[in-house]
Amino acid sequence: MKLLLKIKTYFMIIFISIIFTVYLFESYLTYNLNLPKVDIAKKNSILDKKNLKYDTRSKNKIYNDLKILNKNITVTVSPSRLNDPGKKVHFFSGISKTQTIDCNENGYYSSYISDRFGFNNPDDQWDKKEIEYVLVGDSFTHGSCVNRPNDISSILRKLSDKPILNLGYKANGPLSMYATLKEYMPKNAKKVLWVYYEGNDLLDLKDELKKNILNQYYIKSDFKQNLIKKQKYIDQQNKKIIQNSINIEDNIIYQAERDSNFKNKILKIVRLNQTKRVISSFLSSNKREEIPINEFKNILISTKKFLSESKSELYFVYLPQFERYKKKINDDDYKKIKSIVEALNIKFIDINKEVFKNEKDPLNLFPFKMWGHYNENGYKKISETIYTKTTNERY
Repeated sequence: MKLLLKIKTYFMIIFISIIFTVYLFESYLTYNLNLPKVDIAKKNSILDKKNLKYDTRSKNKIYNDLKILNKNITVTVSPSRLNDPGKKVHFFSGISKTQTIDCNENGYYSSYISDRFGFNNPDDQWDKKEIEYVLVGDSFTHGSCVNRPNDISSILRKLSDKPILNLGYKANGPLSMYATLKEYMPKNAKKVLWVYYEGNDLLDLKDELKKNILNQYYIKSDFKQNLIKKQKYIDQQNKKIIQNSINIEDNIIYQAERDSNFKNKILKIVRLNQTKRVISSFLSSNKREEIPINEFKNILISTKKFLSESKSELYFVYLPQFERYKKKINDDDYKKIKSIVEALNIKFIDINKEVFKNEKDPLNLFPFKMWGHYNENGYKKISETIYTKTTNERY
């Protein structure tokens, strides 16, 4: 009996120790590996220096508030994720010549007046005799969450004192970037900046290849929708999906805030959410999701061939993600991308190497050191590097 009692006691001690260790590990994952959250009071103390106060309104709220004052107002809609309800075209921009609300990561909702094709440019840039730079990319190129003149294209416009066309738009992946050039590329452009974001561009491409109209650009070299002549239709279809887009973004923000509150964190700890995620990640480590690297290479080849007709010089700008500085990430994709770009004799501008590695704390180039796009200082340093690299004849 005494031996059996000792065995039961030891078993209980081991069991409780295991449970304690598992929950200690879960608590560490929940409170130390999550993205940082800065409270509104701390944000306001930072914004006070700029005479700003953090705007806590939802996108829905600010849209409805501003619509009372200005009927000609809209919000950015991700074309590749919420495209044409009429299924007649696949578009790559927003509503034309309209005050456009974008996003809030720096304490204010950024906005701009779109050009004749729904991009983030002063409209007169289309009328210039020669364009110094044409930019394609996703939200980072688009200028998300900062106002002019703090986006990349505006800073380049100031540095060069020459016309710049920004054809970037949120959620556009590599296939959309190539297609955008085919649809909107002016014949008088000297340099093209292919702005690649390592956080999701290859994943976006995987989705893009599944879209019927968009995939035609990949399989047919002569495919074109003539979108320049269809802006009225694009405007009409964009207006139909505005509310859906706002609701999706608001729900994402609401979920993020909900996940960060104390009660919800406790529930997640009880359910061992983070531990399950780590185990799942470990078990699937040898089943890494296939990325469309060959398709990416083919798109770059097609882009280079297309630009050779206008004799425009192509530069590949590699943008780093927040996670690179918050936790260690695998550089396999980076090496593959760089190898492809250099093998095609395309000039490679490594923003991580040229900008972020020179920072004492790279997170200072993100809003409040939080996950998201870059802040004004981040965009500034990136733009200055791009300008230097593209104007240095020895590069």
